[in-house]
Amino acid sequence: MGSKREDPFYQLFEQSAELTCVAAQRLEQMMQQDFITTADAEEMNRLENQADAINTQIVDRLNTTFITPLDREDIYTLSQVMDDVMDFTEGTVERMLLYRTGKPSNGALEMAGAIIVATQHLRTAFSYLNNMKFKKNDILAAIETVYQVENNGDKLYQREVARLFEEVKDPIEIIKWKEILELMESILDHCEIVGDHLKGVVLKYD
Repeated sequence: MGSKREDPFYQLFEQSAELTCVAAQRLEQMMQQDFITTADAEEMNRLENQADAINTQIVDRLNTTFITPLDREDIYTLSQVMDDVMDFTEGTVERMLLYRTGKPSNGALEMAGAIIVATQHLRTAFSYLNNMKFKKNDILAAIETVYQVENNGDKLYQREVARLFEEVKDPIEIIKWKEILELMESILDHCEIVGDHLKGVVLKYD
């Protein structure tokens, strides 16, 4: 395997993974505020646009590169599912602004923390991809952690939805927060999907 400098695809994937981490951290910070501002939504939109630009670079490079370090379909799929993670993160902030939600519950903040952990471990897995022959176990360990976090996130989601129906009296508030929690669960679901594809790549080239 070449170094990162020699393989732009690996470098682009690392940049994409780094952006998802930044977005996850900002999501949690924004959720700790009294409310989401227009500036917050614009900031998340800028991060999503940066991710889109990286995705475009990956696809453009696929179209102009004769020999790629991974199968073309794997590169394309990974770029698309990483883009999905960012899209759902941006969507969460957009909904909170649109619905003028206040501070979330502790459980929703726990889900935001889980998203940070999941994206950090995806970043770790991508950082080893250019050396997967020797870092296979490290990549698989990072992916396994993503699976565990996603599984815990499912339980958090179920608990929070149950709490909404038990404790919140305003049906409009229930509708708002249930949709936001669903978007957050989708972020974790797509982190798991990225992990599935990464695992498939590592096992294919073993």
